[in-house]
Amino acid sequence: MGFNNPVYDNNFADPQVIAAGDTFYAFATNGPLGNIQTLKSADLVEWEQVGDALPELPAWTSAGKVWAPEVAVHGPDRYVMYYTSSNDAAGRQCIGVAVASRPEGPYVDKSRNPLVCQADAGGSIDASPFTDATGQRWLYWKNDGNAVGVDTWIYVSKLSADGLELVGETTKLIKQDLPWEGNLVEAPYVVERNGKFHLFYSANAYDKAEYAVGHAVCTTPTGPCVKSGDPILTTSDAAAGPGHNMVLEKDGRYWFVYHAWDPALVGVDPPGRTMWLSELTWDGDTPKVQPPLKDNPSRP
Repeated sequence: MGFNNPVYDNNFADPQVIAAGDTFYAFATNGPLGNIQTLKSADLVEWEQVGDALPELPAWTSAGKVWAPEVAVHGPDRYVMYYTSSNDAAGRQCIGVAVASRPEGPYVDKSRNPLVCQADAGGSIDASPFTDATGQRWLYWKNDGNAVGVDTWIYVSKLSADGLELVGETTKLIKQDLPWEGNLVEAPYVVERNGKFHLFYSANAYDKAEYAVGHAVCTTPTGPCVKSGDPILTTSDAAAGPGHNMVLEKDGRYWFVYHAWDPALVGVDPPGRTMWLSELTWDGDTPKVQPPLKDNPSRP
């Protein structure tokens, strides 16, 4: 039995999914459901609206540009969300952190200032938490250099055990240096497999059909990283500008969760970017992602 894409056919940009017990929760950039749009599902295919996971924002920001949430599971009653929002004092997008006792929230951010805010480098966006096989927690993000005409880098830093502070050095991993990437790289997501660290990222312009997902292999969580070259997920007849992916493992299979545009309505919001699934398989250390398909032969 197959399934149909998009699995959620409404505005749901920059999606991330976590598993909590037998339920999957999906989080996305601000939209019709609130600051952090939230869904739940039993099977990754049929999704039910939950609402807003971050109904109250901290004093350093205001509603309207709450982007790209990702949640790290710390236990059955502790969930830590990293999100992007406007630092009103700096006039740039920066990264906040909020905590909840339930996967769907409400998440609470009591901070007076953002967690990461590289104002001189355009701001900081697209935070992605990762826990390696030793239990060390990390945070990846992008400086929003394209907002001010400078390079965009994917950065990484260790996180404290509670996930609320950066500790140690901050390391630059990759920047835009391939023709297809255009003016930026962004939306990092890391998977550890067979002792190597796979960095997935998006590049080019989010509101163009040229937006796509790239891949690099890193020898440690802090690099060095070697890009694979050409993008591994690109526009198809079914979906345009696929990107901002994350990877979910279910029953021994890997799935790309990402957003994409209707090919006839690229950059038009509403309807905006919808949530899609594609299977990810591996040829050694090389990831192979099924192109965006409306009709998929096999369910997760």
